[in-house]
Amino acid sequence: MQKIAFGLAAIVLSIVLVAFVPFKKKTVTVYLIGDSTVADYTGDYDDKDYMTTRYPVAGWGQVFQPFMRPDSLRKLRHLIKADSVIVADKARGGRSTRTFFEEGRWAEVYRSLQKNDLVLMQFGHNDAAENKPERYTNVTAYKEYLRLFVHQTREKGAIPILLTPVNRNYPWKDGKLSNVHGDYPQAVKDVAKELNVQLIDLTQLSIDAFTAKGQDYVTDNYFMNLPAGKYTAYPDGQKDNTHFQPEGATAVAQLVFQGMQELKETKAAAKK
Repeated sequence: MQKIAFGLAAIVLSIVLVAFVPFKKKTVTVYLIGDSTVADYTGDYDDKDYMTTRYPVAGWGQVFQPFMRPDSLRKLRHLIKADSVIVADKARGGRSTRTFFEEGRWAEVYRSLQKNDLVLMQFGHNDAAENKPERYTNVTAYKEYLRLFVHQTREKGAIPILLTPVNRNYPWKDGKLSNVHGDYPQAVKDVAKELNVQLIDLTQLSIDAFTAKGQDYVTDNYFMNLPAGKYTAYPDGQKDNTHFQPEGATAVAQLVFQGMQELKETKAAAKK
């Protein structure tokens, strides 16, 4: 009887000890690659003080981490099988798909990728800049670079998500905003269909959201249209209908998060 009692006591003690062993959380990284509309201008972006040299400009990736809180992750279980997420914003102003690759920025992401990480890809603003040959990338080449990013993401067992480019604050007609990016949004859709890649149509989502808010509101509160004398970094003010103020960046980040919720479960994410 003593042996039996001792054995039962040992089992109970083992259960108690296991209960108090710290649970190792699963963490995945969500990489963001793209241009200035995605970029995080804080931290070490250009080794300058953000508040005095750039504020209030903000890319949507700069404010994306709060959308990856544990309570929010419950809404993304079809994509993310983890307890926590680190957002790694690798986007950079002025970059097209081609220059992002040529400068070694994609190679840096590729080396760091782990299984079940996510890569959100939003390019197009600079690819379409025909007047800037140093960054211009025609639609055919644009699609090739997107294919490369997708294939190499999958090589690492990570999950690619393509985004059409967020719209600029023009052109407006009769109170409605329309696509400013020409054939580039459709090119993203073509690659997504061809390679069976998750797609967030951020072009259309942003057009609809900005239209709902109205031209005057988004011009003054979402985009970098600033009065003189209000911000240290822009003493003369400026007119900029491409880049975002924090409110606009947060609104776009919300659209991306909502878009992620509507995506289907991926094979990689389905595996525990």
